[in-house]
Amino acid sequence: MRRTPDGGGRGAGGGTLVAARVRTAPFASGVRRAPRVHAGAWWVWALALGVGATRTSNPLLLGLLLAVSAYVVVTCRANTPSARSYAAFVRLGLAVLVIRLFFAVVLGSPIPGAHVLVTLPEAPLPHWAQGIRLGGRVTAEALLFALYDGLKLATLLVCVGAANALAAPARLLKSLPGALYEMGVAVVVALTFAPHLVADGRRLRAARRLRGRPDRGLRGLLHVGLPVLEGALERSVALAAAMDARGYGRTAEVAPAVRRTTAALTLGGLLGVCAGTYGLLTAEGGSYGLPVLLAGLAAALAGLWLGGRRSPRTRYRPDAWNLRSCLVAASGVAVAALLTLAAARDPDALHPGVVPLVAPALPLWPAAAVLLALAPAFAAPGPTSPGPGSSGTTPPKEPS
Repeated sequence: MRRTPDGGGRGAGGGTLVAARVRTAPFASGVRRAPRVHAGAWWVWALALGVGATRTSNPLLLGLLLAVSAYVVVTCRANTPSARSYAAFVRLGLAVLVIRLFFAVVLGSPIPGAHVLVTLPEAPLPHWAQGIRLGGRVTAEALLFALYDGLKLATLLVCVGAANALAAPARLLKSLPGALYEMGVAVVVALTFAPHLVADGRRLRAARRLRGRPDRGLRGLLHVGLPVLEGALERSVALAAAMDARGYGRTAEVAPAVRRTTAALTLGGLLGVCAGTYGLLTAEGGSYGLPVLLAGLAAALAGLWLGGRRSPRTRYRPDAWNLRSCLVAASGVAVAALLTLAAARDPDALHPGVVPLVAPALPLWPAAAVLLALAPAFAAPGPTSPGPGSSGTTPPKEPS
């Protein structure tokens, strides 16, 4: 082998062998990666904020919840496609609010009011449609009640959007226990294939337009739908072969007694959760609702743990439930618990009336409770941060 001027060598077959340079550790990483927050912690935080939003109709508290969730999303979300979906949920919440106000104007409201804003022409309806009217008087009290009601639902939708932006559903489904592994894989595959179908449809429609062929109507749907279906079937067969090659669906040997115990615990636990939730939502079941809910939840978790023994598997880069995750989840649960307590002790402050027409006031300690949800912005900032001695610029190359 002859040496070449660049430090490599030429082998017998005439090929050049270039010496590989290994980058040292200080230049390989210019940032220090913080421990990632568990996806379940983000969903617990966001859904707990949604629960807190259902406990109040005060627009000032709901606006504070929206501002807190938006600040945490902007501070903590990563640069991923799912993180950019928060704006779509905000637009959806605005659409829900507009639709709620539209229905209040067109269909009227049962809320009595003395401040008439406008009187619309009222259409006569048959006798079987009693209780429904089209048009008529539009009062400020009715519009304010619709605004409070729509803002509550919009806040709940935005909280779900915050969870989707901070932790993608696919990442959450990968953290499911082993007993729900098959269901999680099926949902992940469905979430992955749906965008492919949309992309295939757009590509085929654009190709037909370039060729001067119709891409709309029934004829265009048939000519576009069949290739899209064929591509989906080909991807399904390829995915099935890949999953079979990787051993998907293999289960471990479990004793029949363990299987029966798992089924009984899971089914009984889910029934207990349903019964306990119903008890908490009704006035008569307030005494037994919480104990039944906790017992059902414990039984369901035990059943899922036993069921996970049937599917031994490994995880690639699993999310760890660390101290940051506990702090994120605890901050959201604290907001939900404190707002629930405030709604029980001072319902007038969290549910301002519209008759008579008065401006809502901001209750101090419920507002302070909402501010606890800002903890993730300080405890779990962005996915990366500059490491010590790193200026954030591109590291210099080694001399040749």
